[in-house]
Amino acid sequence: MNDRYDAGYGGDQYELVGYDEYNQPVYRQVPAQQTQQPPQQQPYDPYGQQQGYAYDPYGTGTQQQPPSYDTGAYDTGRQAPQSGYDPYATGTTTAYDPYGQTASSGQQPRVAEQTAYIPQQSGPAEDTEAPKTPETGERDYRTEQFAFVEEPTDDSEDVIDWLNFTENRTERREEAKRRARGRMVALVVVLALVAAGGVGYLWSAGKLPGVSSSGSKAGTTTAVGAQNRDVIVVHLHNTSKGGTSSVLLVDNTTLKQGTTVLLPNSLALTDDDGNTTTLAKSVGDDGTSGTVDQLNTVLGTDIEGTWRLDTPYLQNLVDLVGNIDLDTNADVPDPDATKKSAAPLVHKGKDQTLSGKMAVAYATYRAPGEAQNAQLERFGQVMQAVLRQLTSDPTAATTTVQTLAQILDPPLTDKDLGTFLAKLADLAKSGDYKTALLPVQNDGTLTAQASASVVKDILGGTAKSPDESSAVRVAVQNATGVKDDTEKARVVLLNGGFTFLEAGTASGTSATTKITYSDAADKENATEVAKTLGLPTSTVTKGTVSANADVSVVLGEDYKPSSS
Repeated sequence: MNDRYDAGYGGDQYELVGYDEYNQPVYRQVPAQQTQQPPQQQPYDPYGQQQGYAYDPYGTGTQQQPPSYDTGAYDTGRQAPQSGYDPYATGTTTAYDPYGQTASSGQQPRVAEQTAYIPQQSGPAEDTEAPKTPETGERDYRTEQFAFVEEPTDDSEDVIDWLNFTENRTERREEAKRRARGRMVALVVVLALVAAGGVGYLWSAGKLPGVSSSGSKAGTTTAVGAQNRDVIVVHLHNTSKGGTSSVLLVDNTTLKQGTTVLLPNSLALTDDDGNTTTLAKSVGDDGTSGTVDQLNTVLGTDIEGTWRLDTPYLQNLVDLVGNIDLDTNADVPDPDATKKSAAPLVHKGKDQTLSGKMAVAYATYRAPGEAQNAQLERFGQVMQAVLRQLTSDPTAATTTVQTLAQILDPPLTDKDLGTFLAKLADLAKSGDYKTALLPVQNDGTLTAQASASVVKDILGGTAKSPDESSAVRVAVQNATGVKDDTEKARVVLLNGGFTFLEAGTASGTSATTKITYSDAADKENATEVAKTLGLPTSTVTKGTVSANADVSVVLGEDYKPSSS
């Protein structure tokens, strides 16, 4: 086998110089002087003990001659050693010894540098460098010299998918964070509103620490003025025994609170002429319209109407609502009984059921020696019990009022009264209803401290009692031996427009009553006192009077309250 490659007949000749790192044969052109020498044969050594391949993979400088191949026949003889391939271009070639022994050494003549060429492969790449332009001296590049990758590979698709996944996951995280922040903000807003509402309720209800108890429902003065109240006055007329009892029905629509305010008959008022009078006298003399104006002046409130409720109408009202239940505080005798030993009409006790007749008897009952306020409180109990039993439907309540067949005092109408009572009935059923007594002094006047809890908090007004100097002050001492006579005289005098001053009880009794005055200008007033008490004018004399009084009265056994 020849060890060189003939590219053609008579052409250049090439010889095998070794193998590259991919185990491909490497050839080189044989110089002219070598081509003239006859080839030397080398016997085939199957065990590699002779010179081997010319390729030295370890760069030791020892090379072996690779076996020669000839197109004609296979020659196993020894061949002359050939110059080896030096992959590191050191210029030193030796025969390759597979067992690490140097077969030959020494400097080989350096052959002119030629590019190794593999016939089976394409020749050296042509220089595709762009030519330089003569004008600018720079290379002239053309579009066809560049190649672009247009189609994305599988790896690029995987990268895009991964980026999409990462972006989507990041967006989901950011969206979750935004939703969490939104929920947190909404929660903070809700908590702030709830806290503000709770504080506002506690403040308006007077339950906030630091707020005085006197403003339990009204809060501060500004809050009291901002509240809305609907008020009407009710006058109960006892058609059988005489006398009146008055209360205010109050609906605080702001606080959803209903109240019955008890008005003592001794409450001092001022009539149209500027004279001092009492509530009881005003109802009898001035009528409902004049009394409303006087009450608005004294209490600083705004009464929207007057309901005159005679005892027969009260009886019918209780019967219409189906009887009432309340806790009674006294045994009430039957007014129609002929015997004193007859059983009481109303028994004292808890949860007593009263019919219309029983309710009237209890509302107007005043035991011997009791103050008028005791009877007034019973009337207040009956009114609250009626409201609890009355329907909360405005239409049905209006029908109940119309069934009474009353003639109401203008501007109050059946519909207005029925709607008003239905609202109070709803409050009474829910427990948002109470009864309060207006505190009045012995002379019938009001003090800011005594009336603050009622006039200011419930009615939202300001007490404006008449000047004490405008009424005749009468000091009364009881010498009749009957304790109850003092209270009866007090009621009579207050109803007569006088200021009552209690002078206590005498150590003994007196057969006749004595009325004295110290100033001649008070003689006429003393005479009026005698007439009011039902005594003859002969009992009036000039003398010494009690301190701070214009007229003094010492009640004797001749004083008969029933005749006054």
